[in-house]
Amino acid sequence: MKKYVLVLDQGTTSSRSIIFDYYGNIVSQVNKEFNQIYPKPAWVEHDPEEIFQSQVYTMKEAIRISKIKPEEISCIGITNQRETSVLWNKNNFKPVYNAIVWQCRRSKDICEELIKENFDKVIKEKTGLITDAYFSGTKIKWLLDNISGLKEKAKNNEILFGTIDTWLLYNLTKGKSHYTDVSNASRTMLYNIHTLEWDKEILQMLDIPYSILPEVKPSSFIYGYLDKEFLGLEIPISGIAGDQQSALFGQTCFQEGQAKNTYGTGCFMLMNTGDKIINSNSGLLTSIGWQIDKKINYILEGSVFIGGAVIQWLRDELKILDKASDSEIIANLLESNEGVYIVPAFIGIGTPYWDMSARGLITGLTRGSNRNHIIRAALESIAYQSKDVLDCMNKDSGIKIDSLYVDGGASVNNFLMQFQADILNVNVIRPKVVETTALGVAYLAGLNVGFWNSLEEIKKNHQIERVFSPSNDRVKFENYYKGWLDAVNRTLNVD
Repeated sequence: MKKYVLVLDQGTTSSRSIIFDYYGNIVSQVNKEFNQIYPKPAWVEHDPEEIFQSQVYTMKEAIRISKIKPEEISCIGITNQRETSVLWNKNNFKPVYNAIVWQCRRSKDICEELIKENFDKVIKEKTGLITDAYFSGTKIKWLLDNISGLKEKAKNNEILFGTIDTWLLYNLTKGKSHYTDVSNASRTMLYNIHTLEWDKEILQMLDIPYSILPEVKPSSFIYGYLDKEFLGLEIPISGIAGDQQSALFGQTCFQEGQAKNTYGTGCFMLMNTGDKIINSNSGLLTSIGWQIDKKINYILEGSVFIGGAVIQWLRDELKILDKASDSEIIANLLESNEGVYIVPAFIGIGTPYWDMSARGLITGLTRGSNRNHIIRAALESIAYQSKDVLDCMNKDSGIKIDSLYVDGGASVNNFLMQFQADILNVNVIRPKVVETTALGVAYLAGLNVGFWNSLEEIKKNHQIERVFSPSNDRVKFENYYKGWLDAVNRTLNVD
């Protein structure tokens, strides 16, 4: 009897494996952090082999501590940090260089060259994306241009590219499967979301050989089978989705106009726009949410580069926090922010500003300011950035979002969630299972193998843990937000 779905959730700072039962309950989960590599300012890398090993470790541990048998696992889903790019030698599975992480800004100059040549308009029209170092396309070009002999090897069909889902899949199937799904493909800046194929004009402009790219499949699809070496038997890998699209699916936002915000390293707000491609005039991204059979759901997305990472920064770099969870207690010690703001533009700033040159700033300090003000300001910055995004979504879609579904690590912070409801003036809804990123791809994988039979069946699993309702004191929170906009303006165009 197949009773469980195993999810490999490969994130920016850690790999985790989670086993879910039919009701969407977590049976076991194991998390393992891995190294963050910063070779130069604003450069971020990961070791792809360390990522793979950490993922295999958590998979085996999750099964061991759950005391279930591998035979009871129906299928496997993979969800992943998006845009992070790996090139490897297809003959020996060895990466040619570290993975270039989505946060990395090293290909900024390539983007600026594309913009100078007006090619950003072509990219926006075809892919729905802004021309930015965030996406995979210019990361690949940087690797091909800067690693000696790599371009020749790529043209000789010796090299393969993948986002992290593809890298894991290739290794887990021992090189039998070189695929990605539409949600990940739509974040590479190389995939035409209208024709649903790799775009030859963009590939030619970036001088990227078509042969290195994975084949693109629906999000609910049997991509291959876990090799027997890992758990002693083959298990179908039947769902793949980029982490943010997976979280939208896990929140059961199946209807047009429903939106969620994931509070992880960054914050990512997504709105389901159904079968409509909505082009944004406000700096939002248009991408593919998921594909089941032939049906595609599109999304609008706003990206906050530094969300929960600002709290990690307080803990690890400034060392004014012992643990992230203390931020909630400390923020509640103050009755207001007393005019102190942090703009955490450590790697530039995303929607709607898209300024790669912006840098972090603390403003409004007085002689009486202390660490409590800085900690509260850091939490508030997450909520302000999310409001920037939601306002754009309301404007571009013509749909007023009246509820925001939330998930991710920082969504357990009650101060932040209440402040988010207050600053947005909408209900903020937190589910019982906040691991919706993993749950989403569990559903996609399970749908393909008949573990669940319909979206309606899945919706019955969704349980709300708490609703945060906004304060009636609108003037106070409007003034807070004006202070934020003033602080942001001080960080822009610093070059």
